[in-house]
Amino acid sequence: MKRVLEACVCQTLCFTVKEDVGHDEAVKLVRMEIERYKTSLEKSKTVYKILEETEQPDGSVILKLKKQHNYSPVGSYLD
Repeated sequence: MKRVLEACVCQTLCFTVKEDVGHDEAVKLVRMEIERYKTSLEKSKTVYKILEETEQPDGSVILKLKKQHNYSPVGSYLD
């Protein structure tokens, strides 16, 4: 029988700006979306660590993170 001792998911997410609104508003919406995403992780009690958050020249943001997978223990993955 096998069982998961430790597990994490590595993700690279791109939060892109909307093109049908002004640039400043689009950047603001991206920031709001990122905050909603982080809040949803915290609300669901998902353990996570942001490795990198990079704003692109067009206002989009690339977020690299490790997060808990299916409530499995994360062990040393997030150290």
